[in-house]
Amino acid sequence: MSSQTTETVMPAAFFGHGNPMNALEVNRYTTAWRDFGRAVPRPRAILVVSAHWYIGATAVTAMPRPRTIHDFYGFPRQLFDLEYPAPGLPELAEEISDAVHPTWVGADVDSWGIDHGTWSVLTHAFPDADVPVVQLSINAFKGLDYHLDLGARLAPLRKRGVLVVASGNVVHNLGGVDPRLTDEGFDWARRFDDAAREVLLGAPTEAARLDGHRDYDLAVPTPDHFIPLLYLAGLADTAAGRPEVLVDGYAYGSLSMTAYTLGLSCRPAAPATGAPSLPADVPADSANI
Repeated sequence: MSSQTTETVMPAAFFGHGNPMNALEVNRYTTAWRDFGRAVPRPRAILVVSAHWYIGATAVTAMPRPRTIHDFYGFPRQLFDLEYPAPGLPELAEEISDAVHPTWVGADVDSWGIDHGTWSVLTHAFPDADVPVVQLSINAFKGLDYHLDLGARLAPLRKRGVLVVASGNVVHNLGGVDPRLTDEGFDWARRFDDAAREVLLGAPTEAARLDGHRDYDLAVPTPDHFIPLLYLAGLADTAAGRPEVLVDGYAYGSLSMTAYTLGLSCRPAAPATGAPSLPADVPADSANI
């Protein structure tokens, strides 16, 4: 398939990816991710904005065979043995650069790959790993408005067969994790998640103003997992429709597992089970979840 515009506009999505153990689990979140993958038209490529590629530049992976990155520690060997051998699509780097011009985008040919913010979701949504995957980094030096705008600039790629996926967590406070609360959220986590939902479904461009919410500092102690949501919000501002909730819920009190779709209504018949338990020796560290 060429990069020329087609009649099909690919959907887009934001996934709350949570604990890396979700890659090995069947629960209501992973079932929703699977059902999403089954419902979308086959993409030419998947472009992922993952919370775990948070660096001092805007870049895209441009290698033909991206490696599977196990960017965590303290988890079972089975998780480290998991590979997601999807091909890359080096030529997409130039298309992305053209789409977001004049924003500069670097082409990464050897330093990154496919991190667990990406493969923990895609191993359910696209288990055959036969669709090319490209990652777009989160530029840590830029403010929220930059990311909202960059998300909007990616919109033309949806007409070229590119499925844009953002992966993070609307609420992500690892310091507040209570491993006993595998399916519950603290009051402040629920308030912020509800506020984000109201904005995203009603006025997506206001998503960058959520930093003024009274619970923002608790819900977003670091911006890496929140910023991916802004890419879907930016895309939503360019679309005819509004995002829809794919699945929602909470994990460990201080994580939101809410996921959204854009341009696709998907109602998964998900099981009732919630997030997986955390291994006992996993520290509350941003390298893990």
